[in-house]
Amino acid sequence: MMSGLPEAAPGDRVPNWLVYTKSWPAEMPERDRYQWEDRAFPYWHGLVKQASECGVEKIALENFSAMLVWNPDTLFRLRNEVGAMVGMNLDPSHLFWKGACPIAAARALGNVIHHVHGKDTRIERGLADINGYLETREVTDVANRAWNYVAVGAGHDLQWWKEFFSVVGMMGYDDWVSLEMEDFTMSTTAGIRSSIDALQATILR
Repeated sequence: MMSGLPEAAPGDRVPNWLVYTKSWPAEMPERDRYQWEDRAFPYWHGLVKQASECGVEKIALENFSAMLVWNPDTLFRLRNEVGAMVGMNLDPSHLFWKGACPIAAARALGNVIHHVHGKDTRIERGLADINGYLETREVTDVANRAWNYVAVGAGHDLQWWKEFFSVVGMMGYDDWVSLEMEDFTMSTTAGIRSSIDALQATILR
């Protein structure tokens, strides 16, 4: 699942993804504190309690953008408050366009990896160099985006994926890999077939 995202101040009516919070402008630290301590922590304490009563053992939060939990650091911030039921649904595709290394993230997460996605991202040469990685164009506007979700292996070669799955396994994860097909540069059938071939060649367990 995803963590969701609360408002950042009393009276706000929409979620607020705070990705620049600790210095300027002066109101940002209080918005960050309110969002986590007044809204997210109480909500998640209740959710974890309810999940436990219903027999849920793990909640895997995807590191998606515009969510409270969007990287390992924010995952640990929530987990350290509400307990070990909460872990990460590690999706490398989202970390790529944030400029992070999913292999390093997997090492940092260790046994906190609860689920894994097989999904790739390609940073588009020339476009990302001009506008950076923060992309607001429609995902179907593939020719003009700074990055695109692509079939596994169309963004990073198979050697990279072998290392990724090797490290994920070293960290103790030995479970499902969920293929997400969101490549608009090719047909759905071609993307699924290409991704399955890549995953079969790189998941060595």
